[in-house]
Amino acid sequence: MRGIVIVGAGQAGAALAAKLRSLGHTGPITMIGEEPVPPYQRPPLSKAYLLGEMELERLYLRAPSFWEEQSVTLRLGARVEAIDTAARTVTLEDGEIIAFDDLALTTGSRPRRLPAAIGGDLGRVFTVRTLADVDRMAPEFRAGARALIVGGGYIGLEAAAVAAKLGLDVTLIEAAPRILQRVAAPETSDYFRKLHTAHGVTVREGIGLDRLVGKDGNVSAAILADGTDLAADLVIVGIGIQPNAELAEAAGIALENGIRTDAFGRTSAPHVWAAGDCASFPHAGGRIRLESVGNAIDQAEIVAVNILGADTRYEAKPWFWSDQYDVKLQIAGLNTGYDRIVTRKGDGDVVSFWYYRGDTLLAIDAMNDARAYMIGKRLIEMGKSPDPAVVADASADLKPLLKA
Repeated sequence: MRGIVIVGAGQAGAALAAKLRSLGHTGPITMIGEEPVPPYQRPPLSKAYLLGEMELERLYLRAPSFWEEQSVTLRLGARVEAIDTAARTVTLEDGEIIAFDDLALTTGSRPRRLPAAIGGDLGRVFTVRTLADVDRMAPEFRAGARALIVGGGYIGLEAAAVAAKLGLDVTLIEAAPRILQRVAAPETSDYFRKLHTAHGVTVREGIGLDRLVGKDGNVSAAILADGTDLAADLVIVGIGIQPNAELAEAAGIALENGIRTDAFGRTSAPHVWAAGDCASFPHAGGRIRLESVGNAIDQAEIVAVNILGADTRYEAKPWFWSDQYDVKLQIAGLNTGYDRIVTRKGDGDVVSFWYYRGDTLLAIDAMNDARAYMIGKRLIEMGKSPDPAVVADASADLKPLLKA
């Protein structure tokens, strides 16, 4: 029976293992993860879990007993030191060698950190990625504490929202001219700037960090690029993530913004596959790497199908979400290359921004508007582009657009 080894015990690895079993694979499956806990959800870490609204057990993607029942061997707290693609083996840090017939790399990604030279290694300077990260920072979230958030992307904004809700004095800095500049239109940036300001967060855009200052080994202040000296009891860094591709690179596997795969999830090495945050794949005439739960699950399941002999292309249907205060942002599609924003305004804080390139609908950002999101998502997946005038008319029913 073919033995399958999965390196990475996150969302993609868990989805791949579960799919293999649901498809009837009866051979050995070994999933290796560096963290000492079973596969769990990451999105709630910086929101419900940090707020104390979600228990650890609810984070788990499956009950721990599931893996035993499915005869999936979990090797947790274990690090893969090397891959030998010719011998078809992986070597663990402790020297143990595990053979495979097929290997799936679902190694995920990790946060970019501030350089040690500017204080990035000081105590109480945190990133938000793992359960251990959040468990370390949670005790510092005390009412009145001064929190500096470095980076105005979704991770930074979510951390700012939690800190503000818990009564911290929060300042967020973004080196770019506006928050969310890399991922969203100015309209979405304006919406979230207003939201955070209303909750007492000081948002400073177009201002970078010069260095952090420490006292007794812990951060005590930040010097901003304009010379501002800002007291800080803790710092949360949200300046992007990078794919964990070093293991693949050392094994001679081709990289291109992560581990390069074809449309079926195959890497450049025979019998080695990749999925999730670490993998780049063909999309719309180019290549892309998606950092999302939806992509991790969908791509991993396609890889599982193909490991078992299918020849199914992965056709990405990008979707994302972010929860901040009482606002749920839902995103569908990719807005790259947009040249027009159409605004659909609902009651109160309900609004959606529709991204067009010419007459083609590319993406949608919907704030507290699940109906607009679902319809926009389906339209994008169907390749349909509604008349912008209809979209902008808040009184118009969007559902008939799906049948047009």
